[in-house]
This record gives sequence, structure tokens and C-alpha cells, in this order.
Amino acid sequence: MADVSESIEVAASPLEVYGQVSELSRMADWSPECTGVRWSTSGVPGVGSRFIGLNRSGVFRWFTQGEVLEAVPGERFSFRIGFGAVPIALWTYEFAATDSGCTVTESWTDRRPTAMRAVSGWMFGDRVKINRYGIHQTLGNLKASLESVS
Repeated sequence: MADVSESIEVAASPLEVYGQVSELSRMADWSPECTGVRWSTSGVPGVGSRFIGLNRSGVFRWFTQGEVLEAVPGERFSFRIGFGAVPIALWTYEFAATDSGCTVTESWTDRRPTAMRAVSGWMFGDRVKINRYGIHQTLGNLKASLESVS
């Protein structure tokens, strides 16, 4: 079960929204924390595709490694994030058609070891609270971006 999940209605088709979200290099346009994504594998992002995520929060900057786990156009896109051998998170996007476009649901599941959660919470703050804010911002920015071209 996800630790944080939020949905938003977007006036665009599930396939269109999926196409934007699955091109993870666009995430830096919407996320308050992600500054870039670089694919390690070439071709169309699909299951098994790997990438490096670049992030920042205040003065802190870091990178993570990611791998696409699910890539079902117009339905679901998910990837896991790690740092070396340490699991960090699972991110999932689900798309459901509505009469006026689609509902996009973004979910985050914390996969960090317990000790890492305690130390990073002490150093960087409450990750649940930070990611709740980040998801809200990301979905709002995604919606604005997609609806401005419609």
C-alpha cells in the first residue's frame, strides 16, 4: 500500500498523459524536487529501462538510480528508485478515462530500511510530508502543462 497518493482530473486523454509522464525527463518541468532525468538505456521507455534521477531540496543535491517496472500505455506507469543496492521508493502513476479527459493518480511507497528512514528524517525532514507536498505540486503542474496546449 502506498504511503502517499493523490489524484487530479486532467482535460487530456489517458494515452496523452501517459506519454508525458512516461517520458521521465519531463518530470523536472513539474516536480519541485526533481531537476533532471537521464536515461541509461536507449529507445522508448519500457519495462526494464533504467535512468538516473537528479534531485535537490534547498542546499542538498543527490542522485538516484531508477528502473521502470510497469509501462502499460494509458493505464499504468511505475518505477523503483534506489541508491546503489539500497531500495528507496516505488512511484506509480495510474490513468483512468473520464468524460472530460482522465484522472491521474500519483502514488509513492517508501522502501527505505527503517534505520535509513530515521537518520534521513532527522537530517532532511519528514519524507511523507515532503512527498505529499511534492505530489500535489507535480500533479498541479502536470495538469497546467497539458491543459495549456489543449
